[in-house]
Amino acid sequence: MRRAEYEAVYRDGRRRSSPQFLVFYRANRLGRSRFGLSVKKALGGAVVRNRIRRRVREILRLNDSEIPSGWDIVIHPRSSVARAKFAPLAGELVRLLQGLPS
Repeated sequence: MRRAEYEAVYRDGRRRSSPQFLVFYRANRLGRSRFGLSVKKALGGAVVRNRIRRRVREILRLNDSEIPSGWDIVIHPRSSVARAKFAPLAGELVRLLQGLPS
């Protein structure tokens, strides 16, 4: 996604949150969902931020079939994501994304 598409999601979309994630979403007219990640520098150095990105991308890859299609989704991980165990983290993000309107 490009910057203008991120801004459209923030401006026109809705949001959901959980203890580990903040998710912004907006319907798109595509037959698939598109994802963006925003990992702030406050979460840590480059190594920590890249680890968070890798973990979230792996969750999305493993659970692709369970995530509804037709959405632009921007995910903001919270600082606890870097230290959380993978399985509970994956479950939380998937539940959050499955709760999007169909």
